[in-house]
Amino acid sequence: MSAPRLVIIGSAGRMGQSLITAAETLSLPVVATLDQGDDLAAGIAQGDVVIDFSFHAVTETVIDLTVAARKALVIGTTGHSFETKAQLSAKAAAIPCVWAGNYSVGVNLLFALTRRAAAVLGSDYDAEVIEMHHRFKKDAPSGTAARMLEIILEERNLDENALRHGRHGIPGERTDSEVGVHALRGGDVVGEHTAMFAALGERLELTHKATDRGIFARGAMRAAQWVSNQPAGVYDMQHVLGLD
Repeated sequence: MSAPRLVIIGSAGRMGQSLITAAETLSLPVVATLDQGDDLAAGIAQGDVVIDFSFHAVTETVIDLTVAARKALVIGTTGHSFETKAQLSAKAAAIPCVWAGNYSVGVNLLFALTRRAAAVLGSDYDAEVIEMHHRFKKDAPSGTAARMLEIILEERNLDENALRHGRHGIPGERTDSEVGVHALRGGDVVGEHTAMFAALGERLELTHKATDRGIFARGAMRAAQWVSNQPAGVYDMQHVLGLD
């Protein structure tokens, strides 16, 4: 089967450039590279799979245009609220779509391990998620951290009201039901994520550190090839890698 023709949205950004490089390395055809001010509809019409790593405010437009053109879609844009992502996922389900906050193979194994730890360790193990990125990152927490938090909340039957985004002042003693999240920014850090489960007497930390943005681009290429042969529905990298 021939390789899918790719359309890359957000091509002028750091990830966009990494995606173009990854496609060239893997000999995958890129038929359109689009960014702010370009005709998205015309570009989307040229390809088989649209890869969007642009900006969260554009995601709904990208989904609408891709659904109208009946193309497959890979979304790597982050910064959506839980509610917004749920609403947009319902729209994206009309086409084959992979939506992940992180396309690294290692990070997706981290997701699976975080789910297992959250399921095994009870509420006497306090759960916290810590992430660090370069000083230029615009959203917080990162999409990867947001997915880790979703997993922990799901396994503990909690909702987003349980999240504590940093702490200051006198917040009082930590409750069993809260899940902390802490976003650090500085320098040129590509991405570091830790799920910490701390009990009285021991602490488990699951950590992934990225040093090359290319790992995300290569994962997105893998997702693009996979989703081009799937029925309509919203998938994540756990499905692509067979970890679901």
